Amino acid sequence: GYPGTPSTEILESLVAGNYPDIYVQWSTNEKVALEVAIGASLSGVRALATMKHVGVNVAADPLMTVTYMGVGGGLVLVTADDPGMHSSQNEQDNRHYARFAKIPMFEPSDSQEACAFMADAFRLSESFDTPVLVRSTTRISHSKGTVDPPKAQTSAVTPGFHRDPEKLVMIPAHARKRHPIVEERLERLIQFVEDDSTLNRVEMRDPSIGIVTGGIAYQYVREALPDASVFKLGLSYPLPIQRLKEFSRQVDALYVVEELDPFWENELKVAGIEVRGKDLFPMVGELSPQIIRQKILREDPSPRGPIPDLPGRPPVLCPGCPHRGVFYTLNKLNYTVTGDIGCYTLGVLPPLSAMDTTTCMGASIGHALGMEKALGDDTPPLVAVIGDSTFMHSGMTGLADVVFNRGEITTLILDNHTTAMTGHQGNPTAGYDVHLEAAPRIDFVKLAEGLGVPNVRRARPYNLAAFAETLQWADAQPGASVIVVDQPCVLLPGIDRSRSLRVTDDCTGCGQCLQLGCPALYRENPEERTSVAIDANACVQCGMCAQVCPFDAIVPRGESK
Repeated sequence: GYPGTPSTEILESLVAGNYPDIYVQWSTNEKVALEVAIGASLSGVRALATMKHVGVNVAADPLMTVTYMGVGGGLVLVTADDPGMHSSQNEQDNRHYARFAKIPMFEPSDSQEACAFMADAFRLSESFDTPVLVRSTTRISHSKGTVDPPKAQTSAVTPGFHRDPEKLVMIPAHARKRHPIVEERLERLIQFVEDDSTLNRVEMRDPSIGIVTGGIAYQYVREALPDASVFKLGLSYPLPIQRLKEFSRQVDALYVVEELDPFWENELKVAGIEVRGKDLFPMVGELSPQIIRQKILREDPSPRGPIPDLPGRPPVLCPGCPHRGVFYTLNKLNYTVTGDIGCYTLGVLPPLSAMDTTTCMGASIGHALGMEKALGDDTPPLVAVIGDSTFMHSGMTGLADVVFNRGEITTLILDNHTTAMTGHQGNPTAGYDVHLEAAPRIDFVKLAEGLGVPNVRRARPYNLAAFAETLQWADAQPGASVIVVDQPCVLLPGIDRSRSLRVTDDCTGCGQCLQLGCPALYRENPEERTSVAIDANACVQCGMCAQVCPFDAIVPRGESK
C-alpha cells in the first residue's frame, strides 16, 4: 500500500500484529502497490493492496486491465473513501470503480463485517477469477468493535507462476478474447448475488417504510429508524435487482439511503423500481441519524439539548516545523507557489498564506511548468513545492518533464525524512521501511542531478536569510533548479525537545514573530496587543522567531539577553 488516511492503519496493524507468514511493504505509490500485489497474485498467493480513495485514481491503469487478466491467488484492493473530506482534496465515490471495472465490491458496515467480508472477498476473487474491491469509509476505518474472526482459510490455488500468455499478456489480440469473458463473469456474479442471502440481507419490520442501504449509512438508518424494514447491502456491486424488486413490493414507501452519489438509487431506477433518494438526502458530506429522521419523518432538524460554544481548532503546522520557514520566506518574497499534497499544504493558511495551487500528488511541478510556458517572460517569481514522499510518489516524472522541455522553474523538495502527514511511514528517502528497520535511502541531490537538473543545492530552512539567498540564487540560474530543503520532522524520534525560547521585556508587542504562525507563540491578552509569550512545553528552539524579531527580544530560556 501507500499511506493515505483513512487507509494507513491497515498495513500498520498487519505489522504490529506480527504475522510471520504475511509479507508487508509500503510502495512508492498506489499504482506500484497494486502492480506488486498483481505480481504476487499471479504467483499463486493471496495479495492485498490498500489505499485511500484518490489513490485508486493512481492505480486505475493496472486495475482496468487486471480485470481482463484475472488472478492467481485472491486479489483484493481496499479503497478507503472519505465522505466529508476529513483529510482529502475531493469527495469522490469509489463505488463507481466497481461498475467501471465490472468487478464486485464489498462494503462493510462495522468491524465484524470488515473482517468477515475480507475473507469472503478473497474466496470470491478465486472463485470468479477476478480482482475484488472492498470499500471502507472514514467512519468505518476509524471505528472499533468486537470481532469474532473467521477460521483461517487455505487458498485452493497452488503457489507458483504458470505461463498463460493469452490470459496474462494483454496485447490487443489477447485482450479482444478476454473482454467477452469479463462480460460473462459479470453475468455469473449477478446470478451469485441473486442466489446468496448472506452478503445482502432483508430485515423485515414495519412495512410502511423500506430502506435500501449499506456501509456506515446502515448504522445511521438503524439508529434513526429502528422499526423500518431494511434491505442491507453488503455487496455494493453488482446488485441483486430481482430481490430488490421483491423487497420493494413488500413495503409501502421505498428509500435509498447512501452517502455521496446516487449510485444504488440510479441502479434501482434503471431497473424500474420506484424509489426516493437524493431528492431528499444531500449529495455532499456525511449523513447522520438526525438527517435521516428529518428527511423521512419530517422531524425538526434541531439537535436535542444545548450545544456548547466550542472554540475552533484549525489545522496548523507543528511548533518548529521546518516547512514554516519555507512558506514564511516565500510569502515575504511574494513568490507564486504551486503546491502539493502533504503537511506543507497548510502553507496556504494565514498568516503564512503562501500556496496558490494544489490538485493531487505530484501536480505541483507540472503546474509550475505549465504556468511558465503559458506566461513566458511575464512569469512571476515561481516555485513548485513538493514533499519527499510525494516526490518519490509522482514527482520524478514531472521533474524529468521540466528538464526535457527546457523549463526554468525552481522546485523545492521539502525533505523532512518521513511521510509525516499520515503518521511517519517510511519511504525510499526516509531510511526505514514499514517494519521501522533500516532501508536504503535515495539521495535527492544525486537523483535530481541524474535527471539532468543543472542547478541543485541543499538548504536548511531554519536559517531564514540563508534560505532566501538560496531561492534568489536559483532564480538567477539558467535552466531548471532544485533546492533540497533538508530538515527532519520535529516529531521524529531523537529530536531534542528539552530546549525552548523565552520573550524578554524588550518585546513591544509588534507581532512580527506571530507572522510565522507558530502555535508556541501567543499573546496573553490579544485584544490589548500585549507582549508575546512562548509556551515552553511546545517550543523546540528552532530559532525562527528570534530571527524575525526586530528588537532581539527572544532568547534561549535560561539565558539573559
